[in-house]
Amino acid sequence: MPNILKETLIYAVYYAPRGRRRMYSLARDLSQRHLYPSDLLIGVIGAEGAGKSMLIRGLFPGLELTNDDAGVNRRSTPLYELDENDFFAAHTFHIDVRYESAFHQMFEIAEAVNKAIEAERRVVVEHFDLLYPYLGYNAAILFAIGEEVIVSRPNFFGPFPAALKKVSDATIQYRKMAHSAEDLVSLILDREYGFKRPVLHSDVKHGFVINFTEEPDIDLRELDKRIKALIEADLPVAYVDENHLRIGEMVMECTGPRVHVKSTGQIENFRLVRRFRYDHETKEYMLIGTVGGENAAGFDEILSLVQDDADE
Repeated sequence: MPNILKETLIYAVYYAPRGRRRMYSLARDLSQRHLYPSDLLIGVIGAEGAGKSMLIRGLFPGLELTNDDAGVNRRSTPLYELDENDFFAAHTFHIDVRYESAFHQMFEIAEAVNKAIEAERRVVVEHFDLLYPYLGYNAAILFAIGEEVIVSRPNFFGPFPAALKKVSDATIQYRKMAHSAEDLVSLILDREYGFKRPVLHSDVKHGFVINFTEEPDIDLRELDKRIKALIEADLPVAYVDENHLRIGEMVMECTGPRVHVKSTGQIENFRLVRRFRYDHETKEYMLIGTVGGENAAGFDEILSLVQDDADE
């Protein structure tokens, strides 16, 4: 591995997309840009429902995940059964520390991970922040997911898992609010304006972007009022299955149904930019929505979302 990369990459930050397709696409790019075959210990950090499993599936296609999101017990985690002398044993393992802690002591999990690393096997550790104190050493590369995906190659001086966990926990609420608001808008565009999926989506700080190849004939002020009325109604938002979401009594398609607020009333300070913005590079018209407040800091200070007429 070129030492210059390991020494100079402090962290890279990417918008954390909503939905499997966008997450898989980002994860593919992250694996190409940041992962090396020599990375044996991979740490993944984030709150429940942040999309860690989606990220891992995109980073390592075909890897069997061992956690229990569906509520059905699976077979014993293969990591504990590793025989380092077995030439045909798997090279890459996944372990969810929070899930495994219900069945094993932390020192047992740490021993299993250490044994695999010593045998030059790769271990992808979900909730790595919980295991780090028992390992005593950091991962080769860390992925933390909240509103953004943060990629870091830590050295002796950090960054440490607890710090990344603090950041991801502080921002995940905005991603969930943005996702629920985005799906509310998509639902109304479908049912009341006839814009069927697929519509093109992209991401922005504390918000979302829906792209159109032609400028739609939509009164954005009316659309904004319609969405705010649904938010004020405080409708329950619930997972149906891996491809559907329920908002109130309405069921819609959603490829990230776990990454949502629990009710529309939890969407704070929703607003639409009151006119479509034209992207000269993609030749698309952008419908922009934002949630939450402004808390720009550091790199965020050079990013701006044009809202000069958002509150008129």
